[in-house]
Amino acid sequence: MSATTSEATAATRALLSTADQHRRRTDRWMTGLVWAAFVLAATPLVSLLWTAVSNGIGRLNGDFLLFSMRNVYGGMDAGGAYHAIIGTLLITLGTAVISVPIGLLAAIYLVEYGRGPLARAVTFFVDVMTGIPSIVAGLFSFAVFAIFFGAGIRMGVMGSVALSLLMTPVVVRSCEEMLRLVPNELREASYALGVPKWLTIVKVVLRTSVAGLTTGVLLAVARVIGETAPLMIAVGSTASINTNLFSGSMETLPVFIYDQYKMGPVPCPATVQDCITSINFDRAWTAALTLVIVVVILNLLGRLVTRLFAPKLR
Repeated sequence: MSATTSEATAATRALLSTADQHRRRTDRWMTGLVWAAFVLAATPLVSLLWTAVSNGIGRLNGDFLLFSMRNVYGGMDAGGAYHAIIGTLLITLGTAVISVPIGLLAAIYLVEYGRGPLARAVTFFVDVMTGIPSIVAGLFSFAVFAIFFGAGIRMGVMGSVALSLLMTPVVVRSCEEMLRLVPNELREASYALGVPKWLTIVKVVLRTSVAGLTTGVLLAVARVIGETAPLMIAVGSTASINTNLFSGSMETLPVFIYDQYKMGPVPCPATVQDCITSINFDRAWTAALTLVIVVVILNLLGRLVTRLFAPKLR
């Protein structure tokens, strides 16, 4: 009896050892696959960042950041993207002013109040707007303003309206998901204390989900800040500094990049030995690097806002 028990115990141990080895091999294989997927996904991003930095860092200086392209012609080694930086920030700010309140209120309605055909209709149209081509948004904005101001109108606010059509559905979807993550127990506890629903939403739901809402808004900003086609149609292009969203064309970094690349290499006279043939391409790469830096700064500001206003765990 004892020998039989010992044999059974040995067989059980051998079986467990084999199963443990199988689990270890599977774990190593899955770990390797996860790392391989990470490297595969990160390689294009690292390559893109390295290309932008290596090609654009050479001209990233005070002159490029503080001067415009006004009175800069041909292959002059002068000028910068200050007017494009200002235009990008102002138009993006105008887009956020339009999109964030609308998107957040729509998300609150869908999560807290939305029932029946109206909620289903809002969800459907948000899904449809998510897939709208960016150039269609630019044409829509241009057509609306042309009805009231004429076909030759170009204003920064037109670009904000066009980009808001692209940004609003992203804000709605991201904010909706963040609001749904708030536990219902928090709402019920607030109602039990006699707090009205609107105040519960403001003080409990929004306060709890502020970190996720900030992230969603930043993702929406990143979605639109690099758009080119709608801005070329609705805003146009200029070499001068324009800080008025409601008057005249404005330059933006994506359109500035396109304009500089479109100009192509500067031809060199036969008598000049050391002329720079890629000055326009250099400006384009530096503007691209500047756009990346702007997005990074916005994300850092968003993280700071999240840290300051997120509920503290004690």
